[in-house]
Amino acid sequence: MPLDHRHGLPHCSAMRANYKMQRLFVPDDLSARTALDADPQQSHYLAHVLRLGEGAEVLLFNGRHGEWTARIAGRTKRAVRLEVLEQQRPQPDHPDLVYCFAPLKVGRLDYLVQKAVEMGAGTLVPVITQHTQLTKPSIDRLRANAVEAAEQCGILAIPDVREAVKLEQLLGTWDKDRRLIFCDEDASTNNPMAALQGIKERKLALLVGPEGGFSDDERRMLRALPQVTAIPLGPRILRADTAAVAALAVIQATIGDW
Repeated sequence: MPLDHRHGLPHCSAMRANYKMQRLFVPDDLSARTALDADPQQSHYLAHVLRLGEGAEVLLFNGRHGEWTARIAGRTKRAVRLEVLEQQRPQPDHPDLVYCFAPLKVGRLDYLVQKAVEMGAGTLVPVITQHTQLTKPSIDRLRANAVEAAEQCGILAIPDVREAVKLEQLLGTWDKDRRLIFCDEDASTNNPMAALQGIKERKLALLVGPEGGFSDDERRMLRALPQVTAIPLGPRILRADTAAVAALAVIQATIGDW
Protein backbone atom coordinates (compact mmCIF):
# COMPACT_ATOMS: atom_id res chain seq x y z
CA MET A 1 0.00 0.00 0.00
CA PRO A 2 1.66 3.30 -1.08
CA LEU A 3 2.40 6.01 1.44
CA ASP A 4 1.59 9.71 1.32
CA HIS A 5 5.08 11.22 0.96
CA ARG A 6 4.25 14.23 3.11
CA HIS A 7 2.20 12.82 5.96
CA GLY A 8 3.27 9.16 6.00
CA LEU A 9 -0.31 7.92 5.72
CA PRO A 10 -1.40 5.01 3.51
CA HIS A 11 -3.52 5.77 0.47
CA CYS A 12 -6.42 3.34 0.20
CA SER A 13 -8.27 2.95 -3.09
CA ALA A 14 -11.30 1.67 -1.17
CA MET A 15 -11.67 5.17 0.28
CA ARG A 16 -12.36 6.72 -3.11
CA ALA A 17 -15.81 8.07 -3.86
CA ASN A 18 -18.52 6.06 -5.60
CA TYR A 19 -19.31 8.18 -8.66
CA LYS A 20 -22.13 5.92 -9.87
CA MET A 21 -24.55 6.98 -7.12
CA GLN A 22 -26.18 10.34 -6.54
CA ARG A 23 -24.55 12.23 -3.63
CA LEU A 24 -26.41 14.71 -1.45
CA PHE A 25 -25.19 17.03 1.28
CA VAL A 26 -27.53 17.14 4.28
CA PRO A 27 -27.24 19.12 7.53
CA ASP A 28 -28.72 16.29 9.63
CA ASP A 29 -26.74 13.93 11.85
CA LEU A 30 -26.13 10.60 10.11
CA SER A 31 -26.25 7.16 11.70
CA ALA A 32 -27.71 3.77 10.85
CA ARG A 33 -31.50 3.31 10.96
CA THR A 34 -32.28 7.02 11.19
CA ALA A 35 -34.59 8.82 8.75
CA LEU A 36 -34.68 12.34 7.36
CA ASP A 37 -36.42 14.40 4.71
CA ALA A 38 -34.51 15.73 1.72
CA ASP A 39 -34.92 19.48 1.34
CA PRO A 40 -37.42 20.74 -1.30
CA GLN A 41 -34.82 21.25 -4.03
CA GLN A 42 -33.24 17.84 -3.44
CA SER A 43 -36.66 16.18 -3.26
CA HIS A 44 -37.67 17.69 -6.60
CA TYR A 45 -34.40 16.57 -8.16
CA LEU A 46 -34.68 13.01 -6.87
CA ALA A 47 -38.36 12.56 -7.70
CA HIS A 48 -38.84 14.56 -10.89
CA VAL A 49 -35.42 14.88 -12.55
CA LEU A 50 -33.80 11.55 -11.69
CA ARG A 51 -37.22 9.88 -11.27
CA LEU A 52 -35.99 7.66 -8.46
CA GLY A 53 -38.66 5.55 -6.85
CA GLU A 54 -39.08 3.96 -3.45
CA GLY A 55 -36.18 1.64 -2.65
CA ALA A 56 -33.62 3.49 -4.80
CA GLU A 57 -30.35 4.27 -3.01
CA VAL A 58 -28.31 7.49 -2.79
CA LEU A 59 -25.25 8.63 -0.83
CA LEU A 60 -25.48 11.19 1.98
CA PHE A 61 -22.80 13.22 3.74
CA ASN A 62 -22.85 16.14 6.17
CA GLY A 63 -19.19 17.08 6.56
CA ARG A 64 -19.08 15.48 10.04
CA HIS A 65 -20.02 11.81 10.00
CA GLY A 66 -18.58 10.45 6.77
CA GLU A 67 -20.59 9.11 3.83
CA TRP A 68 -23.65 6.85 4.16
CA THR A 69 -25.96 4.97 1.84
CA ALA A 70 -29.62 5.83 2.20
CA ARG A 71 -32.77 4.36 0.69
CA ILE A 72 -35.79 6.29 -0.53
CA ALA A 73 -38.40 5.16 1.98
CA GLY A 74 -41.35 7.15 0.73
CA ARG A 75 -42.52 10.41 -0.74
CA THR A 76 -45.02 13.08 0.16
CA LYS A 77 -46.08 16.15 -1.79
CA ARG A 78 -43.37 18.15 -0.02
CA ALA A 79 -40.41 15.85 0.55
CA VAL A 80 -38.63 12.60 -0.24
CA ARG A 81 -38.11 10.52 2.88
CA LEU A 82 -34.66 8.93 3.21
CA GLU A 83 -33.71 6.03 5.47
CA VAL A 84 -30.01 5.93 6.40
CA LEU A 85 -28.51 2.45 5.99
CA GLU A 86 -24.75 2.05 6.52
CA GLN A 87 -21.55 4.05 6.39
CA GLN A 88 -19.49 3.76 3.22
CA ARG A 89 -16.57 6.06 4.08
CA PRO A 90 -15.46 7.49 7.43
CA GLN A 91 -15.04 11.22 7.88
CA PRO A 92 -11.50 12.30 6.89
CA ASP A 93 -9.47 14.98 8.61
CA HIS A 94 -10.40 18.49 7.56
CA PRO A 95 -8.01 19.79 4.86
CA ASP A 96 -5.56 22.27 6.36
CA LEU A 97 -4.80 24.29 3.22
CA VAL A 98 -6.11 27.87 3.52
CA TYR A 99 -7.07 29.56 0.25
CA CYS A 100 -7.21 33.37 0.30
CA PHE A 101 -8.52 35.10 -2.83
CA ALA A 102 -9.66 38.44 -4.15
CA PRO A 103 -13.34 38.01 -5.16
CA LEU A 104 -14.02 38.20 -8.90
CA LYS A 105 -17.22 38.85 -10.84
CA VAL A 106 -19.95 36.41 -9.85
CA GLY A 107 -19.75 33.81 -12.63
CA ARG A 108 -15.98 33.47 -12.44
CA LEU A 109 -16.09 33.56 -8.64
CA ASP A 110 -18.39 30.52 -8.68
CA TYR A 111 -15.85 28.69 -10.83
CA LEU A 112 -12.94 29.76 -8.64
CA VAL A 113 -14.57 28.50 -5.43
CA GLN A 114 -15.60 25.18 -6.96
CA LYS A 115 -12.11 24.53 -8.31
CA ALA A 116 -10.47 25.49 -5.01
CA VAL A 117 -12.63 22.93 -3.20
CA GLU A 118 -11.80 20.27 -5.80
CA MET A 119 -8.09 21.03 -5.36
CA GLY A 120 -8.14 20.46 -1.60
CA ALA A 121 -8.71 23.84 0.04
CA GLY A 122 -10.05 23.47 3.57
CA THR A 123 -10.70 27.15 4.36
CA LEU A 124 -11.81 29.88 1.93
CA VAL A 125 -11.07 33.51 2.80
CA PRO A 126 -12.26 36.34 0.51
CA VAL A 127 -9.67 39.14 0.66
CA ILE A 128 -10.39 42.74 -0.35
CA THR A 129 -7.43 44.39 -2.10
CA GLN A 130 -7.01 47.72 -3.85
CA HIS A 131 -7.99 46.27 -7.24
CA THR A 132 -10.70 43.85 -6.07
CA GLN A 133 -13.73 43.83 -8.38
CA LEU A 134 -16.36 42.55 -5.94
CA THR A 135 -16.00 44.03 -2.47
CA LYS A 136 -19.08 42.40 -0.87
CA PRO A 137 -19.24 38.76 -2.01
CA SER A 138 -22.24 36.69 -0.93
CA ILE A 139 -20.94 34.28 1.71
CA ASP A 140 -24.07 32.14 1.30
CA ARG A 141 -23.35 31.81 -2.42
CA LEU A 142 -19.72 30.91 -1.74
CA ARG A 143 -20.84 28.21 0.70
CA ALA A 144 -23.41 26.86 -1.77
CA ASN A 145 -20.72 26.55 -4.44
CA ALA A 146 -18.42 24.79 -1.98
CA VAL A 147 -21.16 22.25 -1.16
CA GLU A 148 -21.96 21.71 -4.85
CA ALA A 149 -18.30 21.00 -5.62
CA ALA A 150 -18.11 18.57 -2.69
CA GLU A 151 -21.25 16.75 -3.88
CA GLN A 152 -19.96 16.38 -7.42
CA CYS A 153 -16.39 15.38 -6.59
CA GLY A 154 -16.78 12.91 -3.74
CA ILE A 155 -15.40 15.30 -1.12
CA LEU A 156 -16.58 14.70 2.45
CA ALA A 157 -15.05 17.68 4.29
CA ILE A 158 -16.94 20.92 3.56
CA PRO A 159 -14.53 23.88 3.56
CA ASP A 160 -14.96 26.66 6.09
CA VAL A 161 -15.98 29.88 4.32
CA ARG A 162 -14.93 33.03 6.16
CA GLU A 163 -16.30 36.53 5.91
CA ALA A 164 -14.45 38.91 3.58
CA VAL A 165 -11.50 40.72 5.14
CA LYS A 166 -9.22 43.52 3.95
CA LEU A 167 -5.68 42.48 3.06
CA GLU A 168 -4.20 44.67 5.80
CA GLN A 169 -6.38 42.98 8.42
CA LEU A 170 -5.56 39.51 7.10
CA LEU A 171 -1.84 40.11 7.34
CA GLY A 172 -2.07 41.90 10.69
CA THR A 173 -3.54 38.83 12.38
CA TRP A 174 -1.73 36.15 10.38
CA ASP A 175 -0.67 32.92 12.09
CA LYS A 176 3.12 33.09 12.19
CA ASP A 177 3.36 29.31 11.97
CA ARG A 178 1.49 29.17 8.65
CA ARG A 179 3.45 29.83 5.45
CA LEU A 180 1.57 32.22 3.13
CA ILE A 181 2.37 31.72 -0.56
CA PHE A 182 1.31 34.51 -2.87
CA CYS A 183 1.31 34.69 -6.64
CA ASP A 184 3.56 37.56 -7.69
CA GLU A 185 3.34 38.56 -11.33
CA ASP A 186 6.50 40.66 -10.91
CA ALA A 187 8.69 37.78 -9.75
CA SER A 188 12.15 37.71 -11.32
CA THR A 189 11.86 34.07 -12.46
CA ASN A 190 9.20 31.99 -14.21
CA ASN A 191 9.74 28.80 -12.18
CA PRO A 192 7.95 28.45 -8.80
CA MET A 193 9.56 25.13 -7.87
CA ALA A 194 12.71 26.43 -6.18
CA ALA A 195 10.74 28.72 -3.85
CA LEU A 196 8.19 26.03 -3.01
CA GLN A 197 10.76 23.29 -2.36
CA GLY A 198 12.45 25.53 0.19
CA ILE A 199 9.31 25.72 2.34
CA LYS A 200 9.57 23.64 5.53
CA GLU A 201 6.28 24.47 7.24
CA ARG A 202 3.48 21.92 7.15
CA LYS A 203 0.76 24.57 7.56
CA LEU A 204 0.20 26.30 4.22
CA ALA A 205 -1.93 29.04 2.70
CA LEU A 206 -2.24 30.49 -0.78
CA LEU A 207 -3.12 34.07 -1.66
CA VAL A 208 -4.23 34.94 -5.21
CA GLY A 209 -4.88 38.55 -6.12
CA PRO A 210 -7.48 40.20 -8.35
CA GLU A 211 -7.44 41.02 -12.05
CA GLY A 212 -4.73 43.66 -12.35
CA GLY A 213 -2.75 42.04 -9.56
CA PHE A 214 -1.59 43.48 -6.27
CA SER A 215 -0.65 47.13 -6.01
CA ASP A 216 2.97 48.10 -5.42
CA ASP A 217 2.16 48.96 -1.79
CA GLU A 218 0.47 45.60 -1.25
CA ARG A 219 3.37 43.74 -2.81
CA ARG A 220 5.83 45.54 -0.54
CA MET A 221 3.64 44.79 2.49
CA LEU A 222 3.53 41.10 1.62
CA ARG A 223 7.24 40.80 0.92
CA ALA A 224 8.08 42.45 4.25
CA LEU A 225 6.60 39.56 6.24
CA PRO A 226 8.98 36.69 7.11
CA GLN A 227 6.28 34.00 6.76
CA VAL A 228 5.41 35.02 3.18
CA THR A 229 6.81 33.36 0.05
CA ALA A 230 6.29 34.89 -3.40
CA ILE A 231 6.05 32.56 -6.40
CA PRO A 232 5.69 33.15 -10.14
CA LEU A 233 3.33 31.16 -12.36
CA GLY A 234 5.29 30.89 -15.57
CA PRO A 235 5.94 33.24 -18.50
CA ARG A 236 2.29 33.82 -19.46
CA ILE A 237 -0.20 36.29 -18.02
CA LEU A 238 -3.02 34.30 -16.43
CA ARG A 239 -6.52 35.37 -15.50
CA ALA A 240 -7.07 35.35 -11.75
CA ASP A 241 -9.27 32.24 -11.79
CA THR A 242 -6.77 30.38 -14.00
CA ALA A 243 -3.92 31.50 -11.73
CA ALA A 244 -5.77 30.09 -8.73
CA VAL A 245 -6.08 26.62 -10.26
CA ALA A 246 -2.47 26.67 -11.52
CA ALA A 247 -1.11 27.75 -8.13
CA LEU A 248 -3.13 25.19 -6.19
CA ALA A 249 -1.99 22.44 -8.56
CA VAL A 250 1.70 23.29 -8.32
CA ILE A 251 1.53 23.63 -4.51
CA GLN A 252 -0.29 20.32 -4.06
CA ALA A 253 2.10 18.57 -6.44
CA THR A 254 5.25 20.03 -4.88
CA ILE A 255 4.61 20.30 -1.13
CA GLY A 256 0.96 19.37 -0.66
CA ASP A 257 -1.05 16.14 -0.47
CA TRP A 258 -0.37 14.85 -4.00
